[in-house]
Amino acid sequence: MEMKLKKLQNIVYRDIGNGFPIMLIHGFPFDGTLWDYQIQKLQHSFHLLIPDLPGSGQSPLLPVTSMEGMADALHAILIQEKIDQCILIGHSMGGYTTLAFAEKYPDKLKGFGLYHATAFADPEEKKRGRLRSIEMMRQYGAGAFLHQTLPAYFAEKYRKNNKDALEALIKSRKDADVAALVAYYEAMMQRPDRTHVLIQSKVPVLFVLGKEDTAAPPADVLQQVSLPVVSEVHLLADVAHMSMLEMPDASSKILEQFIRFCIDFPFA
Repeated sequence: MEMKLKKLQNIVYRDIGNGFPIMLIHGFPFDGTLWDYQIQKLQHSFHLLIPDLPGSGQSPLLPVTSMEGMADALHAILIQEKIDQCILIGHSMGGYTTLAFAEKYPDKLKGFGLYHATAFADPEEKKRGRLRSIEMMRQYGAGAFLHQTLPAYFAEKYRKNNKDALEALIKSRKDADVAALVAYYEAMMQRPDRTHVLIQSKVPVLFVLGKEDTAAPPADVLQQVSLPVVSEVHLLADVAHMSMLEMPDASSKILEQFIRFCIDFPFA
């Protein structure tokens, strides 16, 4: 099946498949290729739209980066594609963008999912950590920062058994734009608590958690899973922050199951 590369003013996205529209939103510091395995599994059943968020991949950085601005860029894709409703799935920072979208454009959603993402705002300790990371990026570059940071996104079992794949992933991101990475961290520090979005949601919400995730700790996210009227929760063993790579088959099955549930859900 042919994948089309499409462009708007401030965002580039991949378009493949037919059926109900699904948007897969990558997290920091990746681009839309993060979902490649899931794309292969889902493309024959659904219409997939996979953007590079502004500042990542082939998409230019916004003049001012915010979760709300990136949500607007996703909304522009739906307008261009003449799509009334979709299911939006966001990983990590893509989950923060998904929550901003759900707040601004709730009528556009048939369901949404948070992969290793929290509706809580950054606590002060995490903000201080992000500031230290920004200083490191500016002083030593993206490659040094990501070489230190990315291994912690993966569970111990994956790091032990997939050393070459992990090293290749780190190398693939070494030329990431420092300005974009800094802008993302600043936007993440400034984002508000959005637990009210979960409480007010009239559509199903998916939560995917890793037991070894330190970036979106299960103890935090599990406080949120009962807030939506309808939620689906998966807590995965031997997984940290990257289940779409750590357990690609299980991740794909979770996605398909949730998508089909949302499509049949009667009240959205």
